[in-house]
Formats: sequence, C-alpha cells, structure tokens
Amino acid sequence: MHYLSVENISKSFIEKPLFTDISFNIEQGDKIALVAKNGAGKTSLLRVLAGKDVADSGKVWVNKEVNVAFLDQNPEFEESKTVLDNILNHNHPVINTVREYEAALAHHDDEKKISELMLKMDELGAWNFESKVKEILSSLNITDLDQLAKSLSGGQRKRLSLAKVLIEISFGERNNFLILDEPTNHLDFEMIEWLAEFLSDAKTTLLLVSHDRFFLDAVCNEIMELENQQLYIHKGNFETYLQRKAEREVSDAASLDKAKNLYRKELEWMRKQPKARTTKSKSRIDAFYDVEEKATAKRNDDKLELNVKMSRIGGKILELKKVYKSFGERKIMQGFDYTFKRGERIGIIGKNGVGKSTFLNVILGLEPADSGKINPGETIVFGYFSQKGLEVKEDKRVIEYVREIAEHFPLADGTKVSAGQFLQLFQFPPEQQFTYISKLSGGEKKRLQLISLLFKNPNFLILDEPTNDLDLVTLSVLEEFLEQYQGCVIIVSHDRYFMDKLVDHLFVFEGNGVITDFPGNYTQWRISEAKKKSDARNQKTEDRKQKTEEKKEEQSSIAPPSPSVIKKKLSFKEKNEFEKLGREIPELEKEKTELNEKLVAGNIPYSEMNKMIERFGEVSKLLEEKELRWLELSEMAE
Repeated sequence: MHYLSVENISKSFIEKPLFTDISFNIEQGDKIALVAKNGAGKTSLLRVLAGKDVADSGKVWVNKEVNVAFLDQNPEFEESKTVLDNILNHNHPVINTVREYEAALAHHDDEKKISELMLKMDELGAWNFESKVKEILSSLNITDLDQLAKSLSGGQRKRLSLAKVLIEISFGERNNFLILDEPTNHLDFEMIEWLAEFLSDAKTTLLLVSHDRFFLDAVCNEIMELENQQLYIHKGNFETYLQRKAEREVSDAASLDKAKNLYRKELEWMRKQPKARTTKSKSRIDAFYDVEEKATAKRNDDKLELNVKMSRIGGKILELKKVYKSFGERKIMQGFDYTFKRGERIGIIGKNGVGKSTFLNVILGLEPADSGKINPGETIVFGYFSQKGLEVKEDKRVIEYVREIAEHFPLADGTKVSAGQFLQLFQFPPEQQFTYISKLSGGEKKRLQLISLLFKNPNFLILDEPTNDLDLVTLSVLEEFLEQYQGCVIIVSHDRYFMDKLVDHLFVFEGNGVITDFPGNYTQWRISEAKKKSDARNQKTEDRKQKTEEKKEEQSSIAPPSPSVIKKKLSFKEKNEFEKLGREIPELEKEKTELNEKLVAGNIPYSEMNKMIERFGEVSKLLEEKELRWLELSEMAE
C-alpha cells in the first residue's frame, strides 16, 4: 500500500536552504531512519511530513486511509490537566469509545445505551485497552497519572509524549504511519530495548531520527540521508549506509576532479574564440557553462575539529570517602568510597530515577552530600556537560556568547585561535556566527554547549547524556576526541555503542544506594547479567531435582507403596513427549554453550550482539522448562 509521496519539495530557514527539490515515496512496512548533520533540516522535514509545517514549494501527498502519528522534539500538553487526561486526549475511535463507555457508567445511563456501547467495544476490540495502556506506561516508567502536566520534567514530558503516540497506534485496524524525532532521548537502556522490540513487532510504517546506532540497526531497514540540500536513499542497515556513503564520496570527488580538468581546457578554448560564433561553437559554449557550474561547486570537506589544550593534571585526582546522600527515603549513596586514577574512563548506568545525575552533582559540589568527604586534586579542572543543555540568561548571537568566555583559545599544538576561528572548527561558518542562539537547532545548541565546555581546557570531563540531539557526524568526532583524551572521563549515557567504545568500567546504580563497580563495558555487563539469571534458573532446577530425590527417598524408607499409590504408566502421548524431550534438551544445552562461547569471545558485530543475548536468555528459560517437564515424566515412568 502506498502511504506517502513527496515531489520536489524545498524548505529554507531564514535565508539558509535546508533541502531543495527532494522527492521520495514511503510504502507500507517501510522502517526508515533519517540522518544528517545538525541544522541540515531533519526536524523541518519531519514536521512538513506530519503536517505541522509547510514546504516552500513542491507537494506532499498522504493516503487518506493512513493515520499519521508524530513525536515532536518539543511536545505540547494541556498544562493544567493530569497525565491521564493528556494520554486520553486523542481523537481515536477506540479511545473515544472507551471514554464514552466509562462516562455512561459513571452517569448511570440507561441500559440500552450501555449495551450499545458494550457492543461497539466488542467490535473495536477495546476491552484490552486498559492492559495495553498499562504495559506502555509501565515500560516508560510513567507511574503518577494524577500529576499535572505543567509539573513534569523535560524527560518526563518526552516519555509521556512517546506514550501518547504509541497508545494512538496500538488500537484498531487503522494503517499507521509513525514519525519519531529522537525517540530514545531520556530513555534508559531497558526502555530503549523495549521500544526497539515494540516498533519491530508493530505493523507500523516508520520514519525516525535517532543518534542511537544500536537502535537504528535493531529497527530500521533503510537509511535516508540529507546532505548539501539533497536526499540520498540507502537500503540496508546503518553499517551498509556508511559503506555506500564512503563509496559515493569517492565517486563525487573523482567527478569533481574530472570536471575541473575539463573546465580548464574549455576555459582556454573560450578565451581564444572570436566574437563571431558559429552554430557549432554555440553548443560548445552552452556546454562550457554546465561544466563551469560543476567544476566550481564547493566540495564539502568541512569537518568538526576537537583540538583543544588540556590543563595539566597532578598526582591527586579525586577522592570520595564514606559519602552518603539521600532524598527522604530514596537513597542515592550509602557510604560510597572511591579514589579516581589518571586517565580513567567510567560509565554510569542504571534505571531513570536512581540518582545518576545527583551523583555527578555531588562530585561537582553542586549539591551537598549528607555526610562523607569529596576531595578533588588542586589541579583538577572539571568540564561538565549537563542534561539541561545550554543555559543563556538572555538571547545572544553565537559569536557574542563565545567572546564573553574568551577572545582567544589555546589549541593542543600550542597555537591560539580567535573566537570566530574556533567556532569555524566546530562547523559554525562566519555567516552563522551572527545567528541568535534561539534560532539554532537542538543539535547546534548541543554543539555550542560542547564548545563552552572545552573552552575551559578541562582535565576531568563529566558528560551527562552527551549524545542527545547530536548528529552522527559530531558523535563520531567526539568519540575520536575522547579516545585520545588524556584526562579522566565520567559518562552517563544510554547510547550503547558510545558507552562500549569509550569506557573501561562501570558504576552500576542498582537502586537503594547500592553502586557496583563492574570491570567492563555495557555489553559485557549485559552478558554477565544474562549468565547470572541463567545460573539462578539452573540452581532453582537443581534445587527442585534435589527436593524430588529427597522426597522419593523419604517415601521409600517409610514403607513400600501400596498398589493404590503406584504411579501410573505413561500414556502413548506422554511417552512420545518424553522421548522428544530427550532429544531436545541436549540440543538446547549445546546451543547455550555455543552462545556463551561466542558472547565471551567478544568479537561479534554490534548488530548481532543484542539478538544473541536475547536468544541466550530464551534458550536458558526453555531449557529449564523442558528439564522440569522431563523430570515429571521420568517420575511417572518409574
């Protein structure tokens, strides 16, 4: 089924062209990721497709049978209403019927009306509405349904907006086209994995913007890239897209070089030509101008450069001694002890609300500890990348904001550059430096926040969700910078690829003040947790076996069983099941061993890692169930 067509649409922001004459189609079942540099127009394109904005030119056609559900970066709610009221604020036939049915019951309407509504509920399959809503809300950790929307934090607002969209597409037989702008922002690891599974299983056509490469690989089968105002379409996952993009860039560079050589030759011919032209020479002249346009086109080789000088770091880094921190009954740290070492790269993981950001604020002295000591070294210069984003008291131009910090900045090679030159290294060209900060995209504001952080030449970086809203190009450069960085780094992030690439070990926030130091990255921790659960299940199975044996011995020692209590022989069906289990259990044990060996080796592609971990859990659970059933049947057969 044809869902959407885009024909030659263009869009500019102020005087900056975002995309020009782009065209594409979206069919039922497509799951597409839209990627581009910050400020290239990703969000603008999504808003045009969702009907929240209009293109400057061109046409957008959406099938009338398709319901478009849109997750905006800046969701809007009825601020004076509760979370639940905002969730039910949908013009959806199932939700409307449920609301009408509940109102009829509350107002004690006549039985005929209630019966009619019950019949309608049956027809729409609306009786499982409550359980489905509860599943979505609990998976996104939305628990207080009576809380007013105006009191929600930024992360809560984004999760509530996502819940509304998912509830909207979860009912009825409508054809849904889901448009998601950065859906994984403010979600923890478990939420992201749940969302990836939800979107993979849902019969939903999908277009999304995300920086999370694991998420993109798990959900999407096509990549659309906006670059230099044009759209490029790549079938396959993110890794395939990177390969095709590299091939295209090589081809474009070769075409440009060829055009320049031809241009030089034709330019010489043009200069030698007399004023009187023949018909034959006129066609060559027309062709010359086409060649000139190609040859003088600017090749976009501008790359983000993170090349800053780091302050000298001494022997003493940071010590935390017996630190306690709580908010009422919620415990964050319970006697936490740790001495940081030079060059450490620590990742922090845990569910939302366990106190990860509070932990960082205590280290930085932004919040007091209840007791204990925090002793930073004398040479330590913290650089804090906060979730709150760029904080500016009043709207300023980009160049004014930077010059307030300093006029010149030292680089790692010992040279200095002006504020304007430094901005250019961060992909803020001269014409954009005079743009007001309020006019920047979310990703551009994040990039400017990164600039203000690095201006201080920190030797201890604390990054709280640094990947949110950053484009994949900037993320790649940030990763390269952090890999070479000689100072200490603490990272809180739900980007699994980013964490795996950069951290040496993890502080795992278990809740209730328990913080575990795990020696490895996130994927290694996931493997470890899966093995723990498997071992626990196996131990339960062994315990049950032991109890069964003890019970048998106890019964046999008391008296020989009478004919009335002798266990029945297996039926024909049970005998077949018993023999089948005898074949299946060794196969599952073999598969479990092979999966464990591959996971421990750690050399499998990231795109396969999640599937393998999930399969390991499935096999372990299946093995436990089949072993228990085999035990039951073996006892009956005796």
